[in-house]
Parts: sequence; C-alpha cells; structure tokens
Amino acid sequence: MKKLLAVAALGCAAIVTLAGCGGGDNREKHTVEELKSTYEYQWTDTSKPIVNAKGAKELTFNVFSSQNASAKDYNEMDIMQTLFAETNVNVTWDTVSETVYGEQKTLKLGKHTGIDAIYHAGMSPNEIIKYADRGTLLAIDEYLDYMPNFKKILTDRPDIKAQITNPDGHIYSMPRVEEMGLKQNPNLLFLNKTWTKKAIEEGNVDIGVDKSKVEEKLVDGLQLNADQMEKLLTYFKDHDMNGNSNSSDERPMTFVYQNWQGNQCDLYGMFGVTDNPDHRIIEGGKVTYTIFQDGYLDATNYIHGWVSKGLIDKVSFEQTQDNFLANGKNTETYGAFYWWESATVVDHTENYICCKPLQGPKSYNGHDYSNCQNVCVSNTPEVDAGELIFFADTPNVEVLLTYFDRYYLPEISAQINYGPIGIAFEEEKDENGMLVPKKDTGGRTADEIRLENAPLGVCYLTDAQWGKTVKMEPRAQLRLERLGLYATPFVAKGVEPIPNLQFNKQELNTLTRYETTVVNNLKENLFKFLFNDGVSKSAWDSFTARFKTNAVGGDEVTKVYQAAYERYKPEN
Repeated sequence: MKKLLAVAALGCAAIVTLAGCGGGDNREKHTVEELKSTYEYQWTDTSKPIVNAKGAKELTFNVFSSQNASAKDYNEMDIMQTLFAETNVNVTWDTVSETVYGEQKTLKLGKHTGIDAIYHAGMSPNEIIKYADRGTLLAIDEYLDYMPNFKKILTDRPDIKAQITNPDGHIYSMPRVEEMGLKQNPNLLFLNKTWTKKAIEEGNVDIGVDKSKVEEKLVDGLQLNADQMEKLLTYFKDHDMNGNSNSSDERPMTFVYQNWQGNQCDLYGMFGVTDNPDHRIIEGGKVTYTIFQDGYLDATNYIHGWVSKGLIDKVSFEQTQDNFLANGKNTETYGAFYWWESATVVDHTENYICCKPLQGPKSYNGHDYSNCQNVCVSNTPEVDAGELIFFADTPNVEVLLTYFDRYYLPEISAQINYGPIGIAFEEEKDENGMLVPKKDTGGRTADEIRLENAPLGVCYLTDAQWGKTVKMEPRAQLRLERLGLYATPFVAKGVEPIPNLQFNKQELNTLTRYETTVVNNLKENLFKFLFNDGVSKSAWDSFTARFKTNAVGGDEVTKVYQAAYERYKPEN
C-alpha cells in the first residue's frame, strides 16, 4: 500500500489504473540520452537508483502476472516496496489468479494495450516463435548493455544462454534460475517405521531384520528388495495398522501418478529402467523413450500385480498432489509413499524412515532383477526459460529492463524467491555475511510465509549462492542430504535429463502434428496396463511398434528432440 500512496503523491493519478498510469501509446517515449539527461537514468551502479524522483513520477510501467491465491497483492509486497525505494522505477502490477491466467495471457498477447511485460509468463518455444514473428515480443539481447547482471549470466553460463536463445539468434525472455540439485531426482521412498516394527514383531514378516535388532535396523537407509516390500505391504493391507478399528483405511503404498515429484517412476527402477513422467530421457547422448528400455514390460506387469492385490492404493492413480498431501495428515494411513520429504506429507515424521531405492525381484518372468536399483531422472528444469517477456512497443523499455535486471542480484533473488528480510530472513546476517532463514516464524511454515510474501519468478540462485550469499533453509538441506545418500548414487550411468531445448519452425510444425498424439498414446496405454489389465508380450510389442510409426509419431518426435539437443550440446 505504501507504494500506491507514493505513486498517487507523485501525481501519476488520483486512482491508479492501467489507462492512466502506463501502457498504450499515450506515454511520452524517450531516447536513452533523453532518459539520462532528464531522469538521470543509469544502469551501471546497482547500489543507486535507476532513475531520479522525476523519473519515479513521470515514467510508469505495468506488468501483467499470475498470482498464487495465498499471495499478497504484488503492489503491497514488502520486496516490491523495497525495489521501488531502491530504484525509483514505478511498476504497477496487474495480477489474476492462476486458474484463469492461461486464458488471460493469450488475450494479453493478442492485445496488450496497457501492459508492458508479462511475468510468470510460462512461454513455450512455440509461443515465443509465434509472437516473435509477429513483432510482438522485444528482442532482449539487443538491450543487454542496460542489463549488467543478465549480461554477465549469459557470459558465465553458456548453458543457460543456449536454453533461452531462439533459433533466430535472439533472446525473447528472461529466465528463472534456482539450482539446488533437488529436481532431477524428485522421489524418495518413505516407510512407516512403526507399522514395519509391528509387522516384524507381531506378524513374523521376514524382511531380513532380526526381531531383537528392530530398533537398531529400522533407520534411514534401510535397504529392501521387491519381495520384502511386498510382504510388508501385504501385512499393512490386511491389518488395522493405525489402531482405529478400521482395517480398510490403510494405504499400503501411495504416490501421485505422473506428478512431477512423488510419482510412480522409481518403482520401474527395480527392473533397471530409468523413467520419468515424460517417459523420455537422454541415454548415451541419444534421446529415447523409456518404454524401449529392457525391463519396462516386466516392470509394468509387476507393478500392476501390486495394484491388483491392493498393495498400491488405486487412489494413487487419480488423486491430485493436494489430495495426497491432505490425506496424509491426521489419522495415519500411509504405509509407504514417495515424496522428497516426509514433513509435508505426514504429521509424525518420527514414525517414518527414508529408504534406499528398492532392489528388484530375484526371479520374475525368467529374469533376475536383484541387482537393479535405479531412480527416476526428471526433465523438470532448474532453468525456467520463458519466465518474463516484454512487448516490443513498450515506451522507455530500457528502464524497465534495468529494473528487472536487479532481480538477479543475489540478495534480491533470495527475497523474490523466499520472502523479504525481516519476514522470511533474519534482519541480521550471519558471521559470514549470509542471509539466514528466520527461526521464529510465529508457528507458520516456511511454505506459508513464502507463498504469502514472495512473488517468485525471475531470480538467479545457483549452486554458488548457497553457502555464500544465502543460507539454505533446513528442510532443503535435509532433502539434499537424503538425495545425496538415497537417490543420486543410484542414477544409471550415461542417463541425463532433457534440458530446455529450442526448436525451429519446421520442428515445431512436426511437434504440433505429432506430440499430442504421442503423449496421449503413452498416457492411455501405460495407465491401462498398470491399472486395469497388465499387458502380454504380443500386446506390448504391438504397442511399441505402433508408437514408432507415423500413426503415433514417436520416431518423428524423437528426431526433433535429437536435432535440438545436438544444437544445444556444443554450448553445454
């Protein structure tokens, strides 16, 4: 609210509206020399304002964005007030809910009167090419001299530059970069220690743990194979494990099918398969669909067996992430689940241990999978390429570009991503000069504070910032520790995630023609095989053979991704 009052006092308007305070052609346009002489515009010293008080009064910008339902009005967020005070750049935010954002974004891209930029843009390569060809989007690379932080990022990180550079050689968007090493392996297996102890001591379930050493052995890092897990899940299913006199509310194993994290994919690792929700990876430098890996057929039928026996809760295939998280609270119903931390899922984390990835069965369909123990490799990027775009006809756009360039300063990035100093971070830095997550949060979770006070979006938080500028929050440290012990060591050799790739027009035409069919073909068949029927060898061979043909388009899509990856590799 402070900034809105300040804007009114500066004379922008009696009431701040899009028509009166920015956008369209009614604003006076200035050359850079005019901006410098009239408004003392400068971009080299990031400790000083970008424009003077006159510039704060007379230069106005409007940015359209989605906004989380829990977030404060962006115009009233503390970090936005801080940025206005430090830069004198007058930005008014026009936000809509995430549920209607997609439709509204399309409308704004078609007719953007009153809007200078779109934040949380989520621009796909296809959208960027489409609107760049129409002359709608600003080629940001032509203004890098006014963006010292972004320019340095592109110099220091050619891999990031490759991910955001359009095939025509221009850059039309500013990225979000948050590198913590958390997204590539998004699943950890958590097991109910209390239920497992009961199964061993009262049910004589043999999982290789002596009854006299249960407390000693049921700790993080427990190693189970498929046969041992099946015994446990069967016991969980058949008994009133939570003691509420209802033996039917236990969910032996659960996950969120096809979710970006906490999904089903690590189960395939028991059969030597490296999967992810896209079912597409890079293996030995080649783009491939995971269904062609040895073991995928056996994995599908084995997992289907657990589903048909009720060992995997069928709700796992239907529930949303929010349902999964809500149902884990209060009465304990989860025997085993996939997520990347337990605290978000269950109330009593002390009752759960984090296991190593499951090893496969010693004998299944004539094969020995006992040495198989892979984890999912996700294509969810730590670089979000199309986060912020600018319209080509934005008056005095250099000032707005310099303003958003400040978002890449480490301390600003931290506050954009987590919340402001004093709310998300302690007022005082630690002895090493680092921002420290606030300890006294008044009983609120870090997620609650973040969603309310942080706009998220454009930031630059790389591996180099953690331990240098920002102290990682405890839960993220714990995730990294566990991933380092129970996920990363089990990534198959030669397997990589697919990075953000840029496609030319011809390739996009091919993807437009085939990719939806490819996605639907995988979705429908793999769900059917797992949930309903299992699959015979002949039906599997027919499915994979047809997938490659033009009737589905698997081979055509693979060729497009391979070509784009070959262009990306030299810059990697």
